[in-house]
Amino acid sequence: MRLTLMAALIAVSLSATAFASSDDISKVNGTASVDAGAHAGDVSTVNGSVRIGDKAVIDKASSVNGSVDLGDGATAKTVHTVNGSLTFGEHAVVEGEVSNVNGRVKLENGANIKGHLANVNGDISLDHAHVGDGIETVNANLTVGDSSKVEGGIVVKKPNMGWHTSDSRPPTIIIGPHAVVTGTMTFEREVKLYVSDTATVGKIEGATPQKFSGAAP
Repeated sequence: MRLTLMAALIAVSLSATAFASSDDISKVNGTASVDAGAHAGDVSTVNGSVRIGDKAVIDKASSVNGSVDLGDGATAKTVHTVNGSLTFGEHAVVEGEVSNVNGRVKLENGANIKGHLANVNGDISLDHAHVGDGIETVNANLTVGDSSKVEGGIVVKKPNMGWHTSDSRPPTIIIGPHAVVTGTMTFEREVKLYVSDTATVGKIEGATPQKFSGAAP
């Protein structure tokens, strides 16, 4: 299972505090931020948010309890949080993986996650955006919006004793107009799957898609 364990995320964030280099920004409480256009190493906080300004370039953004916002045109190698939302501005780029446990994930117009995207609880939405190495979740409602592309497939895992899910209702998965999903979509639990009549998808396992026309089901 590729979903990152909560304990590992906490350990990563705390180790960043303990072994920060001169260009790292690390806090225990409060917001860790990088100005627009600036460069930094690892940017982390335990109790607080991470704010990366427009067109800034960093190595890693991570928080335990707090959101992470990557500004328009900003670049990071990896992004992680445990309890908090993740927002990727227009044309923001993450070179590697993105993961969280509890919180929504929003990719705005032109945002590009080149690696794997994983979460447990929280809605995921793509707006003319791209994920390069698959999406994996347990309990998220997922919208692959207009003209977005997901390479590497989509997996909705079956909940188990190791993961607390905030909602027992079947997740809703929407593949929107002109969206593309390459690879297999695998559903290990019940979902409501809606696929636009102008979308392109590969093999589907574990669910029966309902076709729709127009902007949304």
